[in-house]
Amino acid sequence: MDLEDFKAELLRDGYEDVQMREIPANTFNDRHAHDFDVRALMLDGELTLAWDGQERTFRRGEVFVMEAGCPHVEQFGAAGARYLVGRRHAAV
Repeated sequence: MDLEDFKAELLRDGYEDVQMREIPANTFNDRHAHDFDVRALMLDGELTLAWDGQERTFRRGEVFVMEAGCPHVEQFGAAGARYLVGRRHAAV
């Protein structure tokens, strides 16, 4: 997917907090949850997410989605990762 198209899609779907993230190699984030929805496009490297008894590795060109409040674990690969992410906060 084209980067600008993905960004436009995020904004259209209410993901107003859009940013480029770079994560160092082998970063591990223990079980946690976010108070916002996430949708991200992997640009480089890899990220393995584990949640609800499942595990999946995302690589370049793949999109991952995580709903607010979903407990999960993040493991970034040996090359780290770079991705464009949008965060959608619940209406107050």
